[in-house]
Amino acid sequence: MANVTVIGAQWGDEGKGKIVDWLSSRADAVVRFQGGHNAGHTLVVDGDVFKLSLLPSGIVTGTLSIIGNGVVLDPWALKAEIEKLSGQGVSITAENFAIADNCALILPLHRDLDGLRETAAGSGKIGTTGRGIGPAYEDKVGRRAIRVCDLAHLDALDPQLDRLCAHHDALRAGFDQPPVDREALLAELRDIAPYVLQYAQPVWKRLKKVRKAGAKILFEGAQGVLLDVDHGTYPFVTSSNTVSGTAASGSGLGPSATGFVLGIVKAYTTRVGSGPFPTELDDEIGQRLGEQGHEFGTVTGRKRRCGWFDAVIVRQSCAVSGVTGIALTKLDVLDGFETIRICTGYRLRGKILDYLPAHAADQAAVEPIYEEMDGWQETTAGARSWADLPAQAIKYISRVQELIETPVALVSTSPERDDTILVRDPFMD
Repeated sequence: MANVTVIGAQWGDEGKGKIVDWLSSRADAVVRFQGGHNAGHTLVVDGDVFKLSLLPSGIVTGTLSIIGNGVVLDPWALKAEIEKLSGQGVSITAENFAIADNCALILPLHRDLDGLRETAAGSGKIGTTGRGIGPAYEDKVGRRAIRVCDLAHLDALDPQLDRLCAHHDALRAGFDQPPVDREALLAELRDIAPYVLQYAQPVWKRLKKVRKAGAKILFEGAQGVLLDVDHGTYPFVTSSNTVSGTAASGSGLGPSATGFVLGIVKAYTTRVGSGPFPTELDDEIGQRLGEQGHEFGTVTGRKRRCGWFDAVIVRQSCAVSGVTGIALTKLDVLDGFETIRICTGYRLRGKILDYLPAHAADQAAVEPIYEEMDGWQETTAGARSWADLPAQAIKYISRVQELIETPVALVSTSPERDDTILVRDPFMD
């Protein structure tokens, strides 16, 4: 049995939640390894809708769910999400949920800074969710973060607060804001500490034990490869590495444990927020894709930008993240299109490119090169086998895997868990 690492191979919002939920029912543990509560996953289970931002998707099925050390944790958002899910009948206890005690915390001052920067940036906005993820990662690598384990030692926190406040007070002064209220921050931390600490532990030890027992582990990534701080459309990216290699460092298990890498790929392309998007459609087709795909962000509610499938960026994502196979989602959104286009390359100032260049100006200037295919008028919604699919839809899937040089392992045909065609079982690879 193989472990499985799930990552998004576009700009996020590819339908990872449904796929992870489907896989987690067959896994023994699910681990979030990067990002924060800026990640949105929507699960539909027997008609019930569960919206997650921070918790691993396995929590809905009762699978052991772990927040790894690579995540930045907003403790107040965590409490609110657990309370919401508990109200929907999901049981969350220290038996089925754990938080790495070396996770860095997202604090109110991080949310403040995130908002101040975006407001001041004007046309230079990155398009963040404003939830403090970026500033929290900055403090983590700047060695001034407060971590989960610090919540058990708040009386000894003054040296860390000195470093943290020296940095943030200077930044806040630049925005004409008062210094950090240290006493108010400490009071908030004292209030939330017992709630968080009931789940805190060295999760690398627990995962080592799970792995030694031969259990199947599912590593759940957030966002998508094109939002990776190194490999994405910089600077319009998130503040962590979203590629599969981060599963090793963000969980504490090491690279030999990450197993089959499943890249989640939408049958068309979407993006939330600012940044280049070569195949974006500002016409009735783009609007139709958005309406049929219900393209609104789970976390922000923002309308997603929509466009044709871009084989160039997906091929690149699969390469830099070592994708073993893809899960193609939302195929049913393309039902009824007379003609479907796929981007196979770019034209940049007279040159033909088979990759997305690194510089933002070049990324914004590339023009997509398309090939056209006939669409299909039959429905693919709810299909659970190849025999349920129109012939032209099968041709489309075949062409996609040929262009991205990566095989299809799963095909998703609706938000429902069981509306999935299994081509290759990641856990059996």
